[in-house]
Amino acid sequence: MNWTPFTYQGNEYDLSHLHPFEWECIQPAQGDKPERKYTFDVTFSLHTFTKGIDQGTNVNPALHYRDSRETREFDFDRYALSKQLPGIVNSLGQRKCHHTQHGNYFTVDLIGTGNQKQSYEVYFAVSRSGKNRGRMNLSIQTAFERTRQHGSKPKRKKPIRFHVVAYNTLHKKPIKAPK
Repeated sequence: MNWTPFTYQGNEYDLSHLHPFEWECIQPAQGDKPERKYTFDVTFSLHTFTKGIDQGTNVNPALHYRDSRETREFDFDRYALSKQLPGIVNSLGQRKCHHTQHGNYFTVDLIGTGNQKQSYEVYFAVSRSGKNRGRMNLSIQTAFERTRQHGSKPKRKKPIRFHVVAYNTLHKKPIKAPK
């Protein structure tokens, strides 16, 4: 989905950095294993730049942003951080990823300066493409700065390499979450 720019108080917030794109992830050859290339169709959810509206909360309707399924509140902080997402996607092959208990994964980026570093958590799912054989879908489901408002931190068990997720997904092999 190509996201429509958001306009608030005469300022336009461009969302083109979150438009879908094709990404090729290359797993370098290692020992007797050949180089592997994985092609992904990358999409971003509106949860990467909006926040939920709590029931009973009166939110200025000018801050509403909607897709075909839901209406949420535009979040200026998440929007600013979302500009990092294409770069994070392009570096997934070199990042530590972690299982969630919901069948998806997350990676963490440290943001900020000096001693004021915070965790920017990026949650994603990988699936085989139903349209194009040999391709996969990478859906960035949500991304946010970890604060007290977001509840408890997910438990970081033994990490999994993104290439393992890609290979097993493409070849319909189960991916076991660590206990």
